Amino acid sequence: MTDLPEDNAALVQCWGRVTQRMRHDIGDAAWRNWIKPLRVNRLEAGTLTLETDSTLTRERVNSQYADRLRVISAAEFKTMASGVNHVEVRIAKALAQRTDRPHRMSEQKPVQKTPSKDKSYDLSAGLDPRYTFANFVVGKPNELAFAVARRTAESEKVAFNPLFLYGGVGLGKTHLMHAIAWHIRQRNPARKVMYLSAEKFMNRFVQALRFRDTISFKEQFRSVDVLMIDDVQFISGKESTQEEFFHTFNALVEDGRQVIVSADKSPTDLEGMEERLRSRLGWGMVADIHPADYELRLGILQSKAEQAQVEISDKVLEFMAHRIVSNVRELEGALNRILAHAMLIGREITIDSTADLLADLLRASSRQISVDVIQKRVAAHYGVRVSEMFSARRARNIARPRQIAMYLAKNLTSLSYPEIGRQFGGRDHTTVMHAVKTVENLMKSDAQLSEDVELIKSILAS
Repeated sequence: MTDLPEDNAALVQCWGRVTQRMRHDIGDAAWRNWIKPLRVNRLEAGTLTLETDSTLTRERVNSQYADRLRVISAAEFKTMASGVNHVEVRIAKALAQRTDRPHRMSEQKPVQKTPSKDKSYDLSAGLDPRYTFANFVVGKPNELAFAVARRTAESEKVAFNPLFLYGGVGLGKTHLMHAIAWHIRQRNPARKVMYLSAEKFMNRFVQALRFRDTISFKEQFRSVDVLMIDDVQFISGKESTQEEFFHTFNALVEDGRQVIVSADKSPTDLEGMEERLRSRLGWGMVADIHPADYELRLGILQSKAEQAQVEISDKVLEFMAHRIVSNVRELEGALNRILAHAMLIGREITIDSTADLLADLLRASSRQISVDVIQKRVAAHYGVRVSEMFSARRARNIARPRQIAMYLAKNLTSLSYPEIGRQFGGRDHTTVMHAVKTVENLMKSDAQLSEDVELIKSILAS
């Protein structure tokens, strides 16, 4: 019962003013993600009860915005009989059960609960609350992966099976995996979803073998609605684990359950993986995430700065987007360093101060020229996939960038011809030698190619 049961409109009106003040205080992005989904439920004995359909929203509001909500609500609800001295956020479903259903022990007895030690169906276990679709910045390099991930999370029926996401370190694979899990949790908490890394999958399997409990292991993994395995390349070369994963995969797919997998390479390029497993992994939808281009890096920085509610000039963000190109994870780490300095020291963030604070990262970025970095830069320049560097395709629009990447690898790293060949899909050293010689000759006669090579080389060395 509220303080003003006869005037629920007053309750809603007061709450509307609270939300607008929160929007002004925390910014549009944070307000849209965490405050807008809240609904006012009642005001009783000084406690303002809010409800939401999302456990994630409840946890984030209670941990980060509860105090601010309490202060603002106390001011806006002061005309109510008891006012507000406490704010509580609850799940709408739990509220409905509490108020609408009688508490009868006879109804509860038949209910079987998953043992507390088994967290396989606990979506919050191992999931980062920051990794949601709302916090994922979409650009050309990741738009396909984002679209299929979102479609998979929103579909009641299996959309793609399996969904295979791949890309280099720090490009957003794990973010999308977590986002899928959170979205499924919000839409349908009854669906059994298991998310874990390939390493944890192997560890659980080894433990089951050790304690002779493989039956429980199989039952646990094959009874879920959605199985998500991150960094599947970890089980390369581990035959027994691959065997069990293969049978688990088949059992789930045949039963119409969703399987989602991520890796650092496409299924066909996973070395040390059984052919039949590589074939199964490539059955459904394979979506790669390319290295972030300048526009995407800048968009990520702008989004993160807005979420942190710290004003940073466009020039500083543009400087960072140009200079830190390795991966998104390192880019976010650099921004966090800048934000921490601004909040703790209180000085203005300028390009000079940013360069000083990030001197070590900028130096490392300048001297970190690896074959992987070269492949990504050449692929981005010519608009081809990084995976084409490892493929057997001989089409000129693929073969020429691959040869240029080999040429740059020989000129900008200390690796030998055989070592470079191994990083281009296990090619023979004579193939690399031929590529280097070909590019050297073309640079003498083809001005456009020579200009492209020099441009890429200057970017890599800058």
